[in-house]
Amino acid sequence: MSSATAPTRTPVLPDSRPRPALDWRLRFAALSLIWGFSFLLIKVGTDGYAPFQVTLGRLVFGTAVLGAAMAVKRERLPRGARVWGHLAVAAFLLNALPFSLFAYSELTIPSTLAGICNATSPLWGMALSLVALSEDRPTRLRVAGLGIGFLGVLTVLGAWEGFAGLDATGTAMALLASLSYPIGWIYVRRTLAGTGHSHLSLTGAQLLLATLQLAVITPLFTDLPARFPVLPLLAVVALGALGTGLAMLLQYGIVAEVGPTTAQMVTYFIPVIATAAGVAILGEPLTWSTPVGAAIILAGAALTQARPKRWATP
Repeated sequence: MSSATAPTRTPVLPDSRPRPALDWRLRFAALSLIWGFSFLLIKVGTDGYAPFQVTLGRLVFGTAVLGAAMAVKRERLPRGARVWGHLAVAAFLLNALPFSLFAYSELTIPSTLAGICNATSPLWGMALSLVALSEDRPTRLRVAGLGIGFLGVLTVLGAWEGFAGLDATGTAMALLASLSYPIGWIYVRRTLAGTGHSHLSLTGAQLLLATLQLAVITPLFTDLPARFPVLPLLAVVALGALGTGLAMLLQYGIVAEVGPTTAQMVTYFIPVIATAAGVAILGEPLTWSTPVGAAIILAGAALTQARPKRWATP
């Protein structure tokens, strides 16, 4: 139900449908590239349009892709006021809020930093799940991973230099966007699990509601563009159609085929691709602390996902 970022942990029931012709590893690689390049597309989009306009465009084109997929598969939108009410909250936490925060953050911080901030989602999720989800018990390994991950955040931000040269507001927005994803997933897990609706149906409704939310907010804070620069417009179209719509279809297909544990590994490739794209294509600066800190964050995030071994009984 979300985009760049924290992959879903929604339980998946056995599926008798035929598997796609394209191997899941290729789809996994495509998903990593799409979400990794999303931060570059946000940066290019905000060069020509206001952040809320970029987010609205992203949601419009993403919703169009999911709507087309639902039409092909003859899926219907979910029914029931309760479900739609919970989906409205999920749409805000998983789409409208983080998408807008990332767009605003990239006005003042590099796309590379935004991509690395996105990698902190598993760390936030680990910390929150210990409080909100009784089945997620802390272990020494996972707590250590949490500490290591946030040490990596301090390394990326250059804490030993007093965060010199860092735009605090933009960085805080990117970190809040990353925090919004696990909050949203915990909410979804508590309120929408077991509703009987398909992932595609719920996600399509969620994106539709997020689009409506931005359609109300955007005119209140932005003016209609006087011109429509082509390159930023193409970036917004790609961000929505590929980085939101297609990416979510790929994500749920991979989860259904190989399970959420394998699918969530995409989190560890996104900052690497985002950093490479930002440096190679946009010419963004790169200091030693960025890749080193990112590696520490990813190592910590990996440890937070570790589960105790379950020994088989005779």
